[in-house]
Amino acid sequence: MSHPSPHTTHPAAHRLHEQEHVEDHEHEHEHEAGDLSEILDLDAEVLAEHIASITAWLPVGAGPSRIVDLGCGTGAGTLALLERFPEAEVTAVDVSDAHLHRLREKAVAAGAADRVRIVRADLDATAWPELGAPELVWASASLHHMADPGRALRQVRDLLAPGGLFAVVELAGFPRFLPESAPQDAPGLEERCHAALDRHHAEHVSHRGADWGTELTKAGFTVEGERTVIVDIGPTHTDAVGRYALSSLRRMRAGVASALSAEDLTAFDRLLDTDGPHGIVHRPDLGVRTERTVWAARRT
Repeated sequence: MSHPSPHTTHPAAHRLHEQEHVEDHEHEHEHEAGDLSEILDLDAEVLAEHIASITAWLPVGAGPSRIVDLGCGTGAGTLALLERFPEAEVTAVDVSDAHLHRLREKAVAAGAADRVRIVRADLDATAWPELGAPELVWASASLHHMADPGRALRQVRDLLAPGGLFAVVELAGFPRFLPESAPQDAPGLEERCHAALDRHHAEHVSHRGADWGTELTKAGFTVEGERTVIVDIGPTHTDAVGRYALSSLRRMRAGVASALSAEDLTAFDRLLDTDGPHGIVHRPDLGVRTERTVWAARRT
């Protein structure tokens, strides 16, 4: 799966030499990564306040100077961490060139490029690249995508500096944007879509919804805290929320179309029609509802 913006000077961010198998694996995901970039950017913009509340909650004492963001996407977590810890440098790791390119652009625009090290790597690979000995590792909406999350947790434990903190942030499924009674021509459509998506994830993303607190303990961490952040942004006409809903629902439709009735698909397409009066971007009842849970675990 994983928002705000920082400050500082610029020059260019550093880059690691990648292994050939990383390039091959990355190309397989590049088209999807490009499609996701807009959603990740909008997620960061719309939910910036909530991500900031998570970074503020982390039990890190005086603050880390070296941070690793695993599965950084387009940089939502990276930028939030740079803002929260103004003396820190962040190593941002992802398999997607498209995501890392976007992250680099945002770091430069924020004047923080000299505090970000870009590393392209496949975290399912046997050997991880050299990531130093960070005091904080952040993984937002990325662990459930890994082939063997237990192995990844153990690698993070070995990577962390003694006493370092591992922050795991996971999503409670896809956001919801409409009241249960909407749309008028297909009440409950969004819930039916979520049910179809949940079935798909159960078959293809088996680690989604895992009890990460238990898994962290198994990997040798001491879990120091767990917190669920409730996101409930009421009806609003902000451009970002409308674009976030539109992009998200377009992606959802691609995943659930085969499970919906013809009537539901017709109603769904009305929601995606930006010119029609019933389009999601024009609805006065548009909101954002979701949850994110964070676990803070210590290497002791």
